[in-house]
Amino acid sequence: MLTKSQMQSYTTSLRRICFVTMCARSAPSQGSCPLILPNTISGNVTPSTESNVNKFLKSIELPGLGRTIGDVAQKAEVETGANSATATIELGFPAASRHAEYRDAIAAALREETGLDDVRVELSTNVIAHGVQRNLKPMEGVRNIIAVASGKGGVGKSTVSVNLALALAADGASVGLLDADIYGPSVPQMLGLGGQAPDSEDGKTMLPMEAHGIQAMSIGFLVDADQPMIWRGPMVTSALQQLLHQTNWRDLDYLIIDMPPGTGDIQLTLSQQVPVSGAVIVTTPQNIATLDARKGLAMFKKVAVPVLGVIENMSTHICSSCGHEEPIFGTGGGERMATDFGVDLLGQLPLDATIREQTDSGNPTVVAEPDSAAAAAYRSAAQHMAAAQAAQGRDYSSKFPNIVVEAS
Repeated sequence: MLTKSQMQSYTTSLRRICFVTMCARSAPSQGSCPLILPNTISGNVTPSTESNVNKFLKSIELPGLGRTIGDVAQKAEVETGANSATATIELGFPAASRHAEYRDAIAAALREETGLDDVRVELSTNVIAHGVQRNLKPMEGVRNIIAVASGKGGVGKSTVSVNLALALAADGASVGLLDADIYGPSVPQMLGLGGQAPDSEDGKTMLPMEAHGIQAMSIGFLVDADQPMIWRGPMVTSALQQLLHQTNWRDLDYLIIDMPPGTGDIQLTLSQQVPVSGAVIVTTPQNIATLDARKGLAMFKKVAVPVLGVIENMSTHICSSCGHEEPIFGTGGGERMATDFGVDLLGQLPLDATIREQTDSGNPTVVAEPDSAAAAAYRSAAQHMAAAQAAQGRDYSSKFPNIVVEAS
C-alpha cells in the first residue's frame, strides 16, 4: 500500500515520462515543445546531445601532451549534421608537426563517442598574449616573453634556449631570441651570426638579426668577440633594457630570453620591469645543479612569474661510438624538483657530442638534423612548454583604458 507522498511522487514521475514521450513523437514543425531527446525522425542530433559532444571534445587528451583540448584550445566546438560531425579546434600553441596525429586521435575518439563514421577535424593555431606581472603590460609586437633560466652555469641553458626557439618556429610560430647574458653572450655563435652587426633605419632602434627563421638580438652583435664586459650591475641592466626595447621585434608569438645564471641584478630587473608571461628552469639531474636551480624557480614564484616547468638537460649520455645510453649525471633530479614545486617536467634532453658540434658550427640540432632523436626531444619540450603557456590565463590589460588624473 503506497503512502500519500509516495503516490504523489509516482504521479509526478509518470507525468514527466508522458511529457517526454509526447515531445519526442511531435513533428519538429509543430514547435509545441523543445526536443530533449535524439530526433529519430530527421536523424539529427538535438541541442542537448550536441552540447554533450562539445563537452566530450574538450575532454579529449592530446596524444603525448598530457593536456586536454579544453586546457589548451582557444576554440573547440562540434557541428553535427544528419550523418556527420565537424570539429573545429583552434589550438593556443604551435604544433604543426603533430597536427596529423592530433586529427586522427580526435576523429577516432569522436567516432567512438557519437557512432558517426563521417567525422572531420579542422585544426588551426592562434597564439594569444597571456597574463604578465600585475603592474606591467605585454610589449608591443611581442605576445609572450618566456625566460629560460638556471641557477648556475654549465647546464647547457643557452643550447636549450636556441633549440627551443627553433623548435617553436619549425612548428609554425613567429619567434625571437634575446641573449640576456651580457657578460658571456653565445647566441651569435650558436646561430652562425658571429661577426655580424644589426642595422638601424632611424639611428635610434635596431633591426633584429635573422637566422634559421627566427629573429635574434645579443650584446655580442655590438661588441668585439674578445672584448670583456667589465660592467657593474646598473650598466648591465640598462644594456638589457636597451636590447629588449630598442629592437624592432616584428610580430612575435614568443620571445625567448636566454637568461644568465644566478638570481642577481638581471633576474631582478626582468621580474620587475619586463612583462614575462612564463619562465622555464633548466637543470641537469645531479643534486649540485638542482640545489641552485631550485633557488631560481623559487625566485620566479616569489615575483609572480608563472613557472611553465622544468627541463632536465644532459639526462643521459649517448656514446658517439656505440650508441650506449648512460645517466652519467644521475637520474630523477629534474623530475623530483618539478614534483616538489608542483610544476611540469617539460622534457629530458640527451648529452650527445653531435649537439655540441652542431651548435658550435652555427647549425643547432633542430635545424641540422630535424629527424634525429635529439631534435625530437627538443620539439617535444618546446611543445610542452608552449602548451603550458597556452593553459595560462589570457592577458586583459589592453582592454582597460589608461586613467589620467589631471590637476584642476
